[in-house]
Order: sequence, then C-alpha cells, then structure tokens
Amino acid sequence: MIRISLIILLLLIAPPCFAQTIAVNPKGVNVNSQGATTVFLTFGNLRDYRPAEATWCGDLISAAPDQGLKCNPASIYGLLPSRYDRSRRSGNQAYTDIMSIPPSVARRAYQAAVNGEDSRFFYVRRFASTTGGPDQYVDVTCRLTGGGARVPFSLTDVKLLFGKEESQVLFAEADKPLPPLRADITYTGTGRLKGRWEVVLPGEELPDERDLLTEATLPFEERGLQKRYTQLSRFNLFLPPTGRYTLPGPDISRLPRKVEGTYLILLRIEASDDREGDSNLTTINAGPDTVHSGAVAGFSLPVLRYVIGGIGQNVNAITAGLQLILPRDNVQLDARRPIDFTWVQVPQASFYELEVQDAEGKNLLFAWFRSGLRSYRAPSWLKEKAEIVRWRVIAKDQNGKAISESGFRSLRLIKTK
Repeated sequence: MIRISLIILLLLIAPPCFAQTIAVNPKGVNVNSQGATTVFLTFGNLRDYRPAEATWCGDLISAAPDQGLKCNPASIYGLLPSRYDRSRRSGNQAYTDIMSIPPSVARRAYQAAVNGEDSRFFYVRRFASTTGGPDQYVDVTCRLTGGGARVPFSLTDVKLLFGKEESQVLFAEADKPLPPLRADITYTGTGRLKGRWEVVLPGEELPDERDLLTEATLPFEERGLQKRYTQLSRFNLFLPPTGRYTLPGPDISRLPRKVEGTYLILLRIEASDDREGDSNLTTINAGPDTVHSGAVAGFSLPVLRYVIGGIGQNVNAITAGLQLILPRDNVQLDARRPIDFTWVQVPQASFYELEVQDAEGKNLLFAWFRSGLRSYRAPSWLKEKAEIVRWRVIAKDQNGKAISESGFRSLRLIKTK
C-alpha cells in the first residue's frame, strides 16, 4: 500500500514529458472563393520549434501520435511560395504568419466544392523540433465565401499611378505642375482604410522592404518602428465590400519640387479593427491582447518616383528590343568582384529601368538612370541576397511608358575564399 501511494505521488509531482501543443489564432477564417485572400495568423507555444513549409489541401490525415493533423498528399492544392512568406518570430514564444492564399489555390478549392467535395480546405504549417523531437502540424480551416463582408479585410493588389497613364516614374521641371496621382486598390472584405501619404526627399535614407509593408502585416511589437518621412496628407475612410477602390492622392501643390533630384511618394497603410481576421493572443499565450489586422497585405506597397530636372523627348514609336552587353547570359562571376551591368543605348529613351530578381522572380533591386547612361555597378550586398540572379533593362519615355526592353539574362555569383 505504501509503494502504490509513493508511485501515485511521484506521478503527480513529476513534470510532464509530452510537448506542449502549438496553437493558432484565428483557427478558422472565411476566404474569397474567386480570388486571393490574405490573413494574419499567430501561432503560440512554439518553445523549441521552428516554422517549416506551409501547405494548402482539401483533406487532413492524422500525423504520428501527438503531432496533429497534416495534409493528405492526394489532396494538396499548393505550397506557400517563399516570395510571399512574410512570417517571423514575435511576442511570447509566438510566430506571426501572413497566409497569402493565391487565386490558383482558391480556384482548386472552388472546383472541388462544385464537384461535391467539402467546401472547406486547410492551411497546414509544419513546425520542426530544434531538439530532435517529432515535428508538429498545425492546421487552419478556410471556408469558401463570396469575398464579401465576412472575409478578413485584406489588400490583394495596389497600383500607384500618375495621371491617366500607368507610369510610376515621372520627369518634371520645378516650375511646372505635376499631374494628379492615385492608388488603385483591390481588396477583400470590408473595413476602414486608414493611413497617410508621405514623400522621401532627395538625399534621405530610402525605405527598405519592411518599411513598405502595411502596418497590419507586421508583428505587434514591430508596429510603429517603420521609417517615417514628410507627411503630405492623411485619409480615413470606410470601404464597402465591393472589392475595388480608387484612392485619390494628396494635393499636388504639397509635393516638394525646389531641389533637383529624385523624390519618392509612399502610401502608408495603418492597421484597423477587423473582427473577421484579428488574432486573439491571450487564447494562445502569445501576447497581452488582440492584434488588429485590418488591411493586411502579403506584399510590399509600390512607390511613385518623380525626378525634378530636364525632360527628354516624347516619343510614341516602339523601338526594337533593347540589347544587353555584359554580363553574358548564364555566366559565373566571382562574388568578391564588382558586377557591372551594361547595355546599348536607345536614342528615343528618356530614362532606363534596371530590374534584378532572384531565381524565383522576387525583386531584389530596381535602379533608374537618365538617358545617356548605359552601365550600372551593383551594390556589394547583392551577393548576400541570392546566388542566382536574373536581370533586364527597360527603356522608357518621359511618361514612364516602356518603348523598348531586353529579355532576362541570368548569372551565378560564386563565393570563393
């Protein structure tokens, strides 16, 4: 009898040997059946786990004991592309995940529902143990809807434009007025669109990729830490569940033009209340309160540029394809040495745009040059961003319309000792 009592006592006071279950909030969301949807998710109780791949599927099966539910390999709709992965550690042993559902996944789920299958589908994150233990799978239920008021308020596309032309770079003179600007916004759900227009003056530190994210896309402890610039105007308006809205830009008379150089106009979107997509951190021991995620977006917002100075000639004719010179296609280069991109000039061009991407098509670098320049030395940090990069050059007229462009060339950066 004494021995049995001792065993029971030891079982009561012994620490648990099982891993604490990773939790997520929200656990289920409504999503647009006819397009993209973005949802702010928070995972809690991570402890000794790191996030791995994320998968969408139409059916779940049991993983090994105490590992949760994982996707049935026969029902996988797609994987979260790395270029859309905005997730990172945050808060109290938590993990902020921006679930950007592409239209292709929503289309497959919709087709399955039309064929009589379950109208729900699932988003599953795998978490790998850092101590050699078993992996954990955490699922979120996605319910197909029409994309109206009951879907999280998320931005799925934003275009910034000058005037009626689809130009993002404008050359102007100090004594002439600039055309009005606007933002064409595509979104899901309904909610308040709050934010401001800002301008980056010549010589100021440029915003990086995270500075261009909407506030609702950031973990709660990073909000308010993005770089701030000269404010032009503010806006606070309600967007009905129509999916599209054109936001007027600031008063053109407020745009600075006294100093020659390149100015950047930024659209800064602030987080707003959204009960359909808010994360309640208290339910998963990840933080002190609810994180509002209205106007979440899985991408960096674009910028507009205007250059004060001389203007090139206006042309309407489309020239032949722009010719690249160096580096040659598929060449291998020593990452320790400078990389110079060179091309053949286009006589009618007002300026050139150089675009550099990684192997998956994620933009790494944009650069703009006045007509007359035909070379650019890449910054030293490029070799840290990717091993394989591809690049091209686009010649544009004074309104930013492409008049000639090259094809993409690829190169490999070899890191030697």
